[in-house]
Amino acid sequence: MLRWFDRKHEAAAPPPAGGLAGARVPRHSGAWAELRKRLQAEPGLRIIDTGYTSPANINFLTGLGHSVFLADLVFDAYTGDWHTGAGEDGNPIWNIEGYLDHALHLSGRTYDVVLLWTALDFLPEPLLAPLVAHLFEAMNPGGQVLAFFHTRTQAEDAIRYRYHLTPGDDVEMQRSQQFPIQRAFTNRSIERLFAGWSGHRQFLAKDSVSEVIITR
Repeated sequence: MLRWFDRKHEAAAPPPAGGLAGARVPRHSGAWAELRKRLQAEPGLRIIDTGYTSPANINFLTGLGHSVFLADLVFDAYTGDWHTGAGEDGNPIWNIEGYLDHALHLSGRTYDVVLLWTALDFLPEPLLAPLVAHLFEAMNPGGQVLAFFHTRTQAEDAIRYRYHLTPGDDVEMQRSQQFPIQRAFTNRSIERLFAGWSGHRQFLAKDSVSEVIITR
């Protein structure tokens, strides 16, 4: 469920189930370094941060004068009762509208930035394209999505992390509740998924995660 924070709200609001474990590990992020410039130059933006509650992210973003909306898209996908039956092929039928209304109940608001992180790697397939379309409709022209994409799905490459913001060029990775990774992305598959958006910029990374900023 989406929750809202600004300077009037405390970052210690009760988190959803799911949890984090272990130490935070710094990771250089060219995409974060680039997006941070906009966040520092344009106060008053509306931002969606996806994942388990991060007080560090809330405090950093509200400290810059932004409103923050939290939505744990992957947790909601796996813990909600979104199956409505089975089709003729035996595959489950999904209540996609119910999921989107629960996970991103936007109340008519529009947004400027989405910190999507690796959420799209873990979402069940039926929810993937509808979620991207939902974000497109909910974002202001020129809005930006920061997304990380796994390029491999083996063992250590498939761990789900929560990413915490820092004032520098690093983000801090911390293990989050694990769900099965659903896919790895290539440049072509990212382009197909975000067809109709105005453009995207990819940032080189040394590990198995690709960083992209997609513009509405």
